[in-house]
Amino acid sequence: MTTTPEQLKPLLWEKRNLVRAVEAAGVTLWSWNVDTDALAMDDHAYDLWGIPRGTDVRFEDLSARIHPADRNRVRAAFTATRAIIGAYEIDFRILIGDDVKWISARGQGDDAGMVERLMFGIFIDVTGRKQAEEGRELLAGEMSHRVKNLLAIATGLTAITSRSTNTVDDMARELTLRLTALGRAHDLVRPVPGQTEAPSALLGDLLTVLLAPYDDLAAFSGRIRVSVPRMSVGEAATTIVALIVHELATNSLKYGALSVETGMLDVSCSAYDEAVTIVWTESGGPKVPGPMELAGYGSKLIERSVNGHLRGSIHYDWAEEGIIVTLRVDPIRLAA
Repeated sequence: MTTTPEQLKPLLWEKRNLVRAVEAAGVTLWSWNVDTDALAMDDHAYDLWGIPRGTDVRFEDLSARIHPADRNRVRAAFTATRAIIGAYEIDFRILIGDDVKWISARGQGDDAGMVERLMFGIFIDVTGRKQAEEGRELLAGEMSHRVKNLLAIATGLTAITSRSTNTVDDMARELTLRLTALGRAHDLVRPVPGQTEAPSALLGDLLTVLLAPYDDLAAFSGRIRVSVPRMSVGEAATTIVALIVHELATNSLKYGALSVETGMLDVSCSAYDEAVTIVWTESGGPKVPGPMELAGYGSKLIERSVNGHLRGSIHYDWAEEGIIVTLRVDPIRLAA
């Protein structure tokens, strides 16, 4: 016997089915007494906030668990919800021990649906969505930064190629070689399955390939020297090392040793059980006037990558004859 839609509709409003639907959607329920400030929540809402079930709760009790950066905003917004016409939605962070969760509080404003001085609404855990949004924003920012860097690199490569060639044909050929080398470096850190090779397993090979586009191919060949012991670099660390090298090389191409014909770059490395130390030393370039503020997106990206992913540190020495950058990383993270 076939059941019709009209026959199914009454089942939607059965209490047990409503509970199933609410639980399936990850929705938790709350009510708020506008006079006493008391909150009532279902068991899942208590779990969401990390509060023992059945505890008497007021808004101020929940407020203490809201992230300090969001607390005043949420307080003001929650108080103003009664004046909002139509549905409202407030997203904010809460702290459960060391964990951060994103919660979305939703309801009806303008006292719509109020029963005996009680307003009703829901909480939803939107941590996954917020983390995905933050990831996309970070990716967009990184992509924008890399595009700007690539344009700066192309301009700089054109300039240094013009210094080492005498004819248009020679310049076109050498510039093509440089851009091809840049493409190889990109493939090294962003391999295409089945089309490009996997990331290099040796630190020396990685640095050589990444820095090849910046070395003059003719009259000033050998401006860049790489001297590192034989050691492995894992796939995850390869991308981070490449990001750091590209950032330092781009800045050198703009302002440092690679911006002039006489400039030299030495990259050396020493390895001990507790740390791998990579030293980037520039010389022969424009005089360094003094310490520079490193507040740009690229510098912040480097700091976050070194401190977080590589569990290390980066130090800048603004020597007058050329900047020296010392990078110390965890050997286990470098190999990961």
